[in-house]
Amino acid sequence: MMTNFKKKILITGGAGFIGSHVIRLFVNKYPDYHIINLDKLTYAGNLANLKDIETKPNYTFVKGDIVDGNFMADLFNKHTIDGVIHLAAESHVDRSIANPMEFIMTNIVGTVNLLNAAKSSWKDNFSNKRFYHISTDEVYGSLSNEGFFTESTSYSPNSPYSASKASSDHLVRAYYHTYQLPIVISNCSNNYGSHQFPEKLIPLMIHNIKNNKPLPVYGKGENIRDWLFVEDHASAIDIIFHKGKVAETYNIGGNNELKNIDLIYLLCSLMDKKLHKPKDSSMKLITYVKDRAGHDLRYAIDSSKLQKELGWQPSLKFEEGLEKTVDWYLANEKWLNEVTSGAYQNYYTNQYEKR
Repeated sequence: MMTNFKKKILITGGAGFIGSHVIRLFVNKYPDYHIINLDKLTYAGNLANLKDIETKPNYTFVKGDIVDGNFMADLFNKHTIDGVIHLAAESHVDRSIANPMEFIMTNIVGTVNLLNAAKSSWKDNFSNKRFYHISTDEVYGSLSNEGFFTESTSYSPNSPYSASKASSDHLVRAYYHTYQLPIVISNCSNNYGSHQFPEKLIPLMIHNIKNNKPLPVYGKGENIRDWLFVEDHASAIDIIFHKGKVAETYNIGGNNELKNIDLIYLLCSLMDKKLHKPKDSSMKLITYVKDRAGHDLRYAIDSSKLQKELGWQPSLKFEEGLEKTVDWYLANEKWLNEVTSGAYQNYYTNQYEKR
């Protein structure tokens, strides 16, 4: 393996949905960077997502938990890390309602452990160092039918998940103001694309339509979300990591607002076409269920700051991205079946622990 890398970048949660796309982009785009992927490999972390780059000379996987402060300190000392892209998080709202402590530990305590490890390792010599914390638009709360979240919108989280992310955002900023740690934060809208664990809306609906299972819709499906293609999010992360101003926040949105029910209608129509089913047959699978507790009505992001200051633009229109996503899941039936059965968890054992 090369030893004279220009930078050593720690990416947390790199085996997850968004993280795997960021890892792939950085490993391929920056061969002179050593990319260290730290992941606990919970249910949503899947090393099979990274089979295509796992043997690259500038990539290293480390299994570990950000909640373990001593482990984090040792990792920083071992690898002399220059930059952090922090994606590791518990992220599913329903799970946070059922088990908030898990979210508090990972999203709050884990983030502070990372901040402390970076601060201690860098020893106040912050030249060419960067701690990039990736967050969510859910910290801003809920919008009515008008307006957009901007970087100056007041925080008003409504679920244990969003409250834990809001807390981590505040702590990251506190480490800048108190210790001058060179931080940057981004808040993104709902991501979609390949390799997403099928508890989330789009892959869940694709999987259920394919298997002729009910399509559960909260309430009346009136909740509105802004959808961001995951590869566009990864490109935004790349730009913000390299060009974002220290202590600034950047909102990343896809400018694709849809009611959940309208998105499901789109998916039904697309899946009927792809699977050669009679028109509107998948619509019959829609099943309305009791609404989620504290369900925010609408999220919508104004990403004009990122576009104007750093030149980022989304690459795909939503219809293109959605079709590309559906095509990927239909072409990767084995991946989807293994993920939903839990068999993917054997991949780590076979790949690493038995060597």
